[in-house]
Amino acid sequence: MTEIAVVATFVAKPGNGEKLKELLQGIVAPTLAEPGAIQYDLHRDIKESRRFVFFERWKSEASLAEHNQTPHIKALSKALPDLIERGEINVVAKL
Repeated sequence: MTEIAVVATFVAKPGNGEKLKELLQGIVAPTLAEPGAIQYDLHRDIKESRRFVFFERWKSEASLAEHNQTPHIKALSKALPDLIERGEINVVAKL
């Protein structure tokens, strides 16, 4: 297994920053309880308060794939389009 990392960025629509913050904070604990999760840290941009960034580390690509099928991530995926202006998810491997 090769450890992978994810950098996921979400920018809230104007007026939705706090709603997005609450939604994203709500998935941290259940995600950290997943067996493949090594790190799952949520950050808020200090200059652009509508921008949220996850720094994630997973045991493998399979672990990330399992994460994407969990109920909390499926619920997040349904809620995000109403709350975000844009999002970007980058999956990377350490060199």
